[in-house]
Amino acid sequence: MAIAVAETVEQGGVLVVEAGTGVGKTFSYLVPAILSGERVLVSTATKTLQDQLFQRDLPHLVQALGVPLRTALLKGRSSYLCLHRLDAARQSAEDVDPFVARGLAKVEQWSQATCTGDLAELPGLDERSPVIPLVTSTRDNCLGAQCPKLRSCHVNTARRDALAADLVVVNHHLFFADLAVRESGIAELLPTVRVAIFDEAHQLNETGVQFLGMQFSTGQLQDFARDLLGAGLSYARGMADWPEASKAIERSARELRLSLGSAAPGARLRWYGSAPEGASPSGWEDAMRTIDRACQEALTVLETCMEMAPDLQRLHERGLELQRKAAHFAKDCSAGAVRWADAGVQLRMVESPLDIASAVRTRLLRLPPHAQETSMAQFIETSEPGERPRAWIFTSATLGDEPQLRWFTEPCGLEGEAKVLQVSSPFDYAAQAALYVPAWLPRPADPGHAAALARLCADAAERLGGRTLVLTTTLRALRTIGDALRQYFDAGGAIEVLVQGEWPKRRLMERFRAGSNNDGGRGCVLVASASFWEGVDVPGDALQLVVIDKLPFPPPHDPLVEARSQRLEQAGRSAFRDYSVPEAAVALKQGAGRLIRRETDRGILVVGDIRLTTMPYGRRLLAALPPMRRLDSDDAFYAELESLTTPSTTDPYCA
Repeated sequence: MAIAVAETVEQGGVLVVEAGTGVGKTFSYLVPAILSGERVLVSTATKTLQDQLFQRDLPHLVQALGVPLRTALLKGRSSYLCLHRLDAARQSAEDVDPFVARGLAKVEQWSQATCTGDLAELPGLDERSPVIPLVTSTRDNCLGAQCPKLRSCHVNTARRDALAADLVVVNHHLFFADLAVRESGIAELLPTVRVAIFDEAHQLNETGVQFLGMQFSTGQLQDFARDLLGAGLSYARGMADWPEASKAIERSARELRLSLGSAAPGARLRWYGSAPEGASPSGWEDAMRTIDRACQEALTVLETCMEMAPDLQRLHERGLELQRKAAHFAKDCSAGAVRWADAGVQLRMVESPLDIASAVRTRLLRLPPHAQETSMAQFIETSEPGERPRAWIFTSATLGDEPQLRWFTEPCGLEGEAKVLQVSSPFDYAAQAALYVPAWLPRPADPGHAAALARLCADAAERLGGRTLVLTTTLRALRTIGDALRQYFDAGGAIEVLVQGEWPKRRLMERFRAGSNNDGGRGCVLVASASFWEGVDVPGDALQLVVIDKLPFPPPHDPLVEARSQRLEQAGRSAFRDYSVPEAAVALKQGAGRLIRRETDRGILVVGDIRLTTMPYGRRLLAALPPMRRLDSDDAFYAELESLTTPSTTDPYCA
């Protein structure tokens, strides 16, 4: 992999690399990138991975290679302390509850010592804390050049450092947000970079479609209402009925959410015509008109006093933008896009392209519009004469289930143009891991499936003393299996059951990794869904059993899935064969990848779905999994569990 990366850096072009677990892909792309002497941009999936790259991997490599290298870390503005908003929060501290006031005091004390303003440095600050929106800015509420704290702004400092650095680490969310609105500084940075590397590239398409369309949410309205009240009372008290103007915005947001009726929290609602499913068209239209009126009333009030402070002027701009978005979502969906609504405590409306292919080809690789049939090689040269062509490198442990990696390259606009490389994992899966598909389990559609699987998990976890991760494909299964395991073990028993959503992810993972070494020797079972299918790294004996409840096919009634399937069918292709099965294969590989994280790990993967061994497509899904030994009976499964309780003498963590 390192050789292929070095060649691409030298010659330019596009390289797509699937590197199995244990290959060392981070060093494989960082070493040639550092030694090249070129300016490099590295984008990864999450802020946590950013911090790992910047604080651990890069310093070790720079020291080992002895190369002078200026590095910089650049996150979205919501990751940095906003000194102006901290001042505003301090002035209104008496209006917040005591818990938030204590959090503000902690942030204020930390603000005196921090050099970067990166909130990740602040220990004990939960990512879901209500303090964070009070002390950070967004693109909507940032005052920009009018801010009184402009010279000491942590966001601007981070951007200046990035522009001066040889290697900059960003994340995919920031990258695509900038590609969409050109506001984070990457637009200025990217033309100066010759090498761009996207790690965890399997997330690029889904991240990109969220940012390359339009979003409008009741949360945006509530934030506007809160800031309207705070700024109005601070800068123009007595000039308007600020509480009433704020309440009108809040009421309009609440009415819009209520117009959806009893939509299940977390549901993604299809959108046909003028309203999402579950909403009456007339009720939805009335709620959208109420939003427009409430925004207009706020704008009218702000026009009388917005020259008094930059905050009021920015609020006027935000009100106009919210009004524009509401008007957009009151009309039919744009051609070539798909629209849906995410239901929850808040309501989020999204309109997006079906994939990022066009954006990648025209905005990143600078192909001319409508040049889908033109060879990329004609266009990857930079516009400056005499400069070498740029290098674009995309890598992940999971990018598809066949040699061409079409699952990744097609929606990203790279099919047929990129050099594709697959590097197998060095792990001895046949010796280290086994796969069991219980033939006796009810089929996944059976109402008793989750309860039966929970009994198997409980029995196995009891024998292992915990050490079990249960990955579910739905929130319903998450709750059913979590509740059943808790009933089995009871509170305070030998096994502690951890369930996603009850604690922050970081805290859940710290407790799970500690295993029986914490809390009086209690082992752990973690039941999780969604983000826990990837990015979870638990090497050693703390995790020895991964259970996947059923094959992770994309939900057929999801509006984005429906639209992509319809596009394939209209092109004469099979949506199931060309979309659903590859999606399931990649997700299955991601989930299975949680089990073996280093050469000395041992464990069992259980897939609670008999279709894996009985349906024709099961062969394709099995081929996507690591080459584990197959267990064909309960006796073989329990014998394997018994062998895992005997410590490996080669494991340095067992001393």
